[in-house]
Amino acid sequence: MEDLVAELHGREARLRLGGGEKALAKRKEQGKLTARERLELLFDPGSFVEIDLHVRHRGTELGMDQRETPADGVITGFGTVDGRTVYAFSQDFTVMGGSLGEMHAQKIVKVQQMAMKAGCPIVGIQDSGGARIQEHIDALNGYGRIFYHNTLASGVIPQISVIMGPCAGGAVYSPGLTDFIFMVDKTSYMYITGPEVIKAVTGEATTHEDLGGARAHAEKSGVAHFRAPDEPSCLAAVRRLLSFLPPNNVDDPPPGPLTDPVDRMEERLLHVVPENPNKPYDVREVITAVVDHGDFLEVQPGWAMNMVVGFARLGGRTVGIVANQARVLAGCIDINASDKAARFIRFCDAFNIPVITFVDTPGYLPGTAQEHGGIIRHGAKLLYAYCEATVPKLVVVLRKAYGGAYLAMSAQSLGADFTVAWPTAEIAVMGADGAANILFKPGPEVEDPQAARAEWVARYKEKFNTPYNAAGRGFVEAVIDPRRTRPMLARALQALGTKRESRPAKKHGNFPV
Repeated sequence: MEDLVAELHGREARLRLGGGEKALAKRKEQGKLTARERLELLFDPGSFVEIDLHVRHRGTELGMDQRETPADGVITGFGTVDGRTVYAFSQDFTVMGGSLGEMHAQKIVKVQQMAMKAGCPIVGIQDSGGARIQEHIDALNGYGRIFYHNTLASGVIPQISVIMGPCAGGAVYSPGLTDFIFMVDKTSYMYITGPEVIKAVTGEATTHEDLGGARAHAEKSGVAHFRAPDEPSCLAAVRRLLSFLPPNNVDDPPPGPLTDPVDRMEERLLHVVPENPNKPYDVREVITAVVDHGDFLEVQPGWAMNMVVGFARLGGRTVGIVANQARVLAGCIDINASDKAARFIRFCDAFNIPVITFVDTPGYLPGTAQEHGGIIRHGAKLLYAYCEATVPKLVVVLRKAYGGAYLAMSAQSLGADFTVAWPTAEIAVMGADGAANILFKPGPEVEDPQAARAEWVARYKEKFNTPYNAAGRGFVEAVIDPRRTRPMLARALQALGTKRESRPAKKHGNFPV
């Protein structure tokens, strides 16, 4: 037995070297962590359990019968993050460039299936040159199986992709099907077609970084949800995100500490929103003043910045935050903001996370670029997401809530459960000046049209651009002192904790795209 055990340990030691000591040393020189070091940082110390270490490829063509691929280029298993079970895989670039073949894919699919059965999140660390050409159609079939299980797991368990190297061609679609994507500056890339092919086909010159780097996807495409300066901080951010999420669509998120009193009054909320309705401010100041300990994890902070989304806690319970950002495009809703908010709301709804919406928007962004880009169908996504959601939906109208944008930001008619407004709220079909352009028609007897218009605008504001008109019709449950926002939301959230809502039986709706 001693000899057999010694042989076992020897085999394991060789397999854990991946592509060998020279290849591992080269990774260190490049400032990158190895596939196993990444897992060590992701999981609680000593908790990771590896599976399928001894799996081998079955390729025989193009020299594969002479190739050793330790662990077939991907480490799979499970462990704990803050004491909660999480499944993961980490591609090993030192083994054939982390290329995906038949058995490599089979290992990933197995851990996907295990995560689904156990009802636990899965984290995929991507670092691969793509499909293993030597295994031709078997590699493509492997990708297809991974995509299929990504789709089955969607809305059942949280799926997180961490891009820590190249991710190109068909490989990008697995991260694209997951819930959140993390990228690292200067070292991770995602694209369908690389710079060389683009140059050959279109003549356009670009670089890996400009085409598919972390900044490009965090600020331009919206593909990346989080961007980190280095690998350790990236994995720390993954751990932080997991702390807000439930393990699956049945269980609740882990509760946070109840050390921030829910009845806390915030004096600074009296001064965050300017009296001048055209003056910008940072809505994140409102959010951090209201949530527990000011702890707000913003999602996609660099893209579609006129809409702010992210996770926080209120009274110890995880909530999703959606807010118009008045300092960017005056808080107008455009194509990207609609997409950003709609997808986030649908994630929250799938995992039973209540949604709190802070409203301050003058409307949808006007212009031919928006119309021709499909603002109608993209804007409809936001409406659809709010209407579809059955989780508790709380709304705070901070300032402007005009027209269709008022409806799109979780109006009561879309199913909002509890709406409050600040005294600064303007809930109306449109602003007073816009209404004057349509309705104010001074006759020839008016001596001073400008003064008459100003008087008309003032009367319109007094009668229509206040929260009391909506409150008088029951569309707003209360007009509140801004300092009472946190206590009011916390009590409403507690009261709605047992909310149940049934919907018509159907296979699924037809989401606008």
